[in-house]
Amino acid sequence: MTFAVHQFVERASGKVYTERLIGDRAIQLLYSVCREKAPMLFNALTSARASRLLAAAQYDARIGRRYQTLLEEYGVDFSECVAPEQLTTPRKIFERQIRYWECRPMPKQQGVVVSPADSRVIVGSLSETSSLFLKGKFFNLEELLGRDKPKWIDAFRRADFAVFRLTPEKYHYNHTPVAGKVVDLYEISGGYHSCNPGAVVTLVTPFSKNRRVVTIVDSDVPGGTGVGLVAMIEIVALMIGDVVQAYSEARYDCPRPVTVGMFLNRGVPKSLYRPGSSTDVLLFQRGRIKFSDDLVRNLRLHGVQSRFSKGFGKPLVETDLKVRSSIGTRIETAAEKNPSNCPFGL
Repeated sequence: MTFAVHQFVERASGKVYTERLIGDRAIQLLYSVCREKAPMLFNALTSARASRLLAAAQYDARIGRRYQTLLEEYGVDFSECVAPEQLTTPRKIFERQIRYWECRPMPKQQGVVVSPADSRVIVGSLSETSSLFLKGKFFNLEELLGRDKPKWIDAFRRADFAVFRLTPEKYHYNHTPVAGKVVDLYEISGGYHSCNPGAVVTLVTPFSKNRRVVTIVDSDVPGGTGVGLVAMIEIVALMIGDVVQAYSEARYDCPRPVTVGMFLNRGVPKSLYRPGSSTDVLLFQRGRIKFSDDLVRNLRLHGVQSRFSKGFGKPLVETDLKVRSSIGTRIETAAEKNPSNCPFGL
């Protein structure tokens, strides 16, 4: 098998770019020949131990000129970093902090949902009546949320969703997409499969097979974003050793673990991925969010070569966007649209 070219749309300019996928040949070998002909080796290479060893070899050496050139080619902007002079290894660059309060502006409107990461996003729906319906290949809902969590499976049965793919050169702090109260937080064990688009469409429902952290937020609380229950799933991948919960209300000051009962402000750092590539998935209850028009429009662009289009059999194109930028707005509930129907309305 040969992986096809993969392109995406840059949100800021609307231009189409061809992605330079890091380690693409190795991933192709792993997910074709190795997976099919040496399944035991494939399982070993996508295990936690192998992932840690690969990360150590890739990210703990000092930066050489070749790596510096590669970073520049991939567009890493050191001018936006906090303490750029301290970024002396690939790991430190991967785990870098940026002045997001200056270089990642956030919409002020309370009912806007924002991107949790610098990433490439696809939006979709699990509802067969939605124009965004995508038959499950990215994930299986029951597996993704955990089969022992029937309450959340029922809540998100016909969910709208957004899949955010963080490539290795990206800023790897996750930020809170909504404001609200944490009502559940748990970890699910799993493997360390690659988030390379070719690997994703080769391995069915990979995001519900990888190790992940699930955070359920109720945004229908005072001060919340008002889009109902939101599930934020942080998914590890090849060479990702951990997801470190590090919630900070102001910049990166006083980071602390996220806990049940905590109120989360919107757009602030929530967690950090350790080195590699990784994925965030957001689930929204059906009918509570309207995704941004450009994200929906870009999905169906013709003439753009996307590996996801090949995997799903229809145009499916990612949009490259920034953390804290808008991905959608809240939809008013029936009671809000018709307050006169409320028995307590005036």
